[in-house]
Amino acid sequence: MDHDNTSSTRVNVKGGGGGGGLSMFPINHSVDWKGRPCKPSHGGMRAAIFVLGLASYSFLVTRFQAFEIMAIAAVGNNLISYVFDVMHFPLSTSANIVTNFVGTIFLLSLLGGFLSDSYLGSFWTIIIFGFIELSGFILLSVQAHLPQLRPADCNMRIAGNSCQEAKGFQALIFFVGLYLVALGSGCVKPNMLSHGGDQFPGDDPKQSSKLSSYFNAAYFSFCVGELIALTILVWVQTHSGMHIGFGVSGAVMAMALVSLICGTTFYRNKPPQGSIFTPIAQVFVAAITKRKQVCPSKPELLHGNKSDVLNLNSSTVAGHLMHTEKFRFLDKACIMTEDGITRKQSPWKLCTVAQVEQVKIIISVIPIFACTIIFNTILAQLQTFAVKQGSAMSTELTKNFKVPPASLQSIPYITLIFVVPLYEALFVPFARRITGKESGISPLQRIGIGLFLATFSMVTAALVENNRRKMAEFSNQKISIFWIAPQFLIFGLSEMFTAVGLIEFFYKQSVAGMQSFLTAMTYCSYSFGFFFSSVLVSVVNKITSGLSRKGWLSENDLNKDRLDLFYWLLVVLSVINFFNYIFWSRWYVYNPTLEPTQLHDPCGEETKFNSSKHIGDETIV
Repeated sequence: MDHDNTSSTRVNVKGGGGGGGLSMFPINHSVDWKGRPCKPSHGGMRAAIFVLGLASYSFLVTRFQAFEIMAIAAVGNNLISYVFDVMHFPLSTSANIVTNFVGTIFLLSLLGGFLSDSYLGSFWTIIIFGFIELSGFILLSVQAHLPQLRPADCNMRIAGNSCQEAKGFQALIFFVGLYLVALGSGCVKPNMLSHGGDQFPGDDPKQSSKLSSYFNAAYFSFCVGELIALTILVWVQTHSGMHIGFGVSGAVMAMALVSLICGTTFYRNKPPQGSIFTPIAQVFVAAITKRKQVCPSKPELLHGNKSDVLNLNSSTVAGHLMHTEKFRFLDKACIMTEDGITRKQSPWKLCTVAQVEQVKIIISVIPIFACTIIFNTILAQLQTFAVKQGSAMSTELTKNFKVPPASLQSIPYITLIFVVPLYEALFVPFARRITGKESGISPLQRIGIGLFLATFSMVTAALVENNRRKMAEFSNQKISIFWIAPQFLIFGLSEMFTAVGLIEFFYKQSVAGMQSFLTAMTYCSYSFGFFFSSVLVSVVNKITSGLSRKGWLSENDLNKDRLDLFYWLLVVLSVINFFNYIFWSRWYVYNPTLEPTQLHDPCGEETKFNSSKHIGDETIV
């Protein structure tokens, strides 16, 4: 029976027996929307275009990713104004509501990645939770439109604490709608990139070569969606009311779902592989069970180790992970006990090297992941306090036009739209000639550069806020809102390095069957950053309130608060975090199978792999 390149192929690395789950890596097992094997006409850029947004010469043709980004960004980036001015929550509480909301979105991305890889597949995960997100937008729009579902109008900047805060049924409707949006968006996000990437099978050279172009287009789509949300949609919210703003976000989300559904017949869909946590648990259980065993001196004696015969240039490379020396305790899960009886052992007692190495990778990336939390805590300030900072400045561009403070968050994305192509066209070729790496610099080096630049964003913010506060307090003057533009500009440059580098890092460290989940870890970094921001604000307020009559962020008036000191605290934390990252990035070792592509070494020879040595150490500085 003949098989074309769309047939289901698996690489069995089980060796003899035992080992399940991750020991069976799907190489190319894609089906169409009816569950039939894919044809060569499925997938490719034609299918991917329905998942993302692309720009044409005459107008912007936005697809699912750009629409979804637009919808959620329009709400999240201007949400603090609605929570403070309409729902009448205190300023520090409003900031925490926003950061908790955004943090929940990114934390729930882990749920979306798990459901996709294990049970639903990326397409159906997007569809189901896309409609949940849409229902949240509708509920928020209804609440913002009906007076009985929100507190009576009151100017928080004048009346302050005398304004009635949203409570009871009003607060319930608000938080239900808000967290329906969070649930839907969180589960959709990690699957947008992975579903688009699934359209380019790795065993088809013509399609796999377009994968890099797809990710470039996807990030461009992300920037365009954010830019439109932060300019046009924020302007609509500011001048027409949040009920129109929420309604527009709902309409945009509906267009996103229609766009995705229109491409149904073109998609390549990877079926779910069952629980991704079971094989991980099997490794720990087997290792603990055999904790008194002694690991063999030769890795080749471990169960399922085929590094000695692996051809790294073959299409089956995704089915193998070479043995590495770190976390040798876990290698005990691969020890075959000699009881004199040849029989198939339970996967809870005997695992393959491929299973164990995947668990090692997950453990190893955790410190890198943790070092990006402070970076995203800084991002949280740009979406909360920086917006209120802009509200306390002169927003007049002309006599008839005022700049919405939330629109300043578009500066990083304007920067990225222009800088990313320059980075690819100029910096990458230059760095490639020096390092010999296809991407110019490694993902870890790219992340480190971004973390270093982010510190200067907060330095600029602290200096500007100190000057703004002094002018308002002693001269009763407002400085131009464009004084805070540099902090957004610097952070935009740092995000180009850190955010993209982190996505690339996690994607390259994932194997078949775990792409969505490891991609979700990137978003989870955002979650912890925003949650840490909420905790930090509360702790700072509590500590500083004990040292003086009022805390740094305890008032509803920034002229009375000390936001500049809070920014300086973030500068200190960012510097400490950067040196912490240098340590962990030098400690990290790539699995040889997943090591970044090396064009040549300084001697002009091809890189050779040794499965039992540490390979992939990188220097950030």
